[in-house]
Amino acid sequence: MAKFGIVTGASTGIGLELARLAAADGYELLLVADTPFIDPSVGISGAQTLETDLSTIEGVDRLLDAAGDRRINLLCANAGHGLGGAFLEQGVAEWRHVLDTNVTGTVYLLQKVLQKMVAQGGGKVLVTGSIAGWMPGSFSAVYNGTKAFVDNFTAAIRNELKDHKGVTLTTLEPGPVETEFFHRAGMDDTKVGQGKKADPADVAKDGWDAMLAGKDSIISGMMNKLQVAAAGILPQSVPAAMHRGMAEPGSGED
Repeated sequence: MAKFGIVTGASTGIGLELARLAAADGYELLLVADTPFIDPSVGISGAQTLETDLSTIEGVDRLLDAAGDRRINLLCANAGHGLGGAFLEQGVAEWRHVLDTNVTGTVYLLQKVLQKMVAQGGGKVLVTGSIAGWMPGSFSAVYNGTKAFVDNFTAAIRNELKDHKGVTLTTLEPGPVETEFFHRAGMDDTKVGQGKKADPADVAKDGWDAMLAGKDSIISGMMNKLQVAAAGILPQSVPAAMHRGMAEPGSGED
């Protein structure tokens, strides 16, 4: 029986690259995103695609219904949404969508899939967190807060799963990546939005290799490792000021 995997946020960026890695490893795939797949097969032969809003319980249920009763060998929970700008100027619907996508939808999906993996005695999960979770995110406060939740939550669930040897949960923590993320977050005019970013294929490979090795987590990129180390030592006001310099509207060169 073919291995079956689910990749969310799979229409572009890290998710698409993870899907390519999974396909190369022989997985039959369900690829899910809240944006259209420009190419129905996204260049992956035989992949099933589903467009659904993973910020809602109903949207996640659509994913689970599409998976059906198949044994889930792999979940790459990569879907996420960002939002830049001053918090006091953001609409409730805007920041609520970030919370519901990055936290509520992710937690619900993980609970349902991990329940199934524990019952079947095995499975691999890779969750995309972020080094943003280690930093007070001035002008990206809600997003960074959600990633702090994801990083902390997955560490806790990993501990709860320690007696289920066949089930692994790995957290991928990248820094800025060359995807549509910053444009969708309204951060085109920021220093981080305009700056050099990591190749999503390289980030996906870091996460994939860490997952296959059964590692707890992986910070992708040496500079990102140094940033996280510094954030753990410095008073919170320092990384908050540094983040402001990168994310404040108008901070870019253009």
